[in-house]
Amino acid sequence: MADSAPPLAGAGSVTTEWPVAGLSRVMRHITGYNAEGKSIFLSSDCGDHHRVIGEKQAIGNIIYSTNATPIEINGEVDIKYAKENEPGLSVHNGTVARLIDFGPGAESPQHRSLSLDYCVVIQGVFKLLLDSGEERIMQPGDATVQRATAHQWINLTGNGLLPGRILFVLIDVNDVVVGEKKMERFLGTITKDYEGR
Repeated sequence: MADSAPPLAGAGSVTTEWPVAGLSRVMRHITGYNAEGKSIFLSSDCGDHHRVIGEKQAIGNIIYSTNATPIEINGEVDIKYAKENEPGLSVHNGTVARLIDFGPGAESPQHRSLSLDYCVVIQGVFKLLLDSGEERIMQPGDATVQRATAHQWINLTGNGLLPGRILFVLIDVNDVVVGEKKMERFLGTITKDYEGR
């Protein structure tokens, strides 16, 4: 009898749509201007794009994305782009703000995005593991700046029995060269969740 691959940690733990069961609903409020130049709320919703990630281990909610820097907000060009385009992991010359709800015990694969990522733990406890073997335990409010480095997220919340949430803001970077080696993006088993976008 052939050996089968071990199951992915947290596989199948996401059994609901956004948000993951046990986490609060998140509202997104987009502001703009009225005809008199006064600030107003243009919309309040739960976001335009939600996606199950991995083997039902997490759900990503795109808070917003842009495709240029600086960002063109006149004529609500940015709002139209964000609504009509579900981004990949990152956007060339742009940004992506994404909340990820991790199911109990969920682990991301080791991966590297070619972006600078601001990562803030919103709810739960996570282990951040780098490909060097270095690691940090992150609590609510803790932040890391991922500078296109290979890493893995492990949800430790409630000893792996509860969901957790992290906010990620990804900003495109120039090619990354270490020594004379150009670093490449790799996503492991989540490639299928982001390819073609």
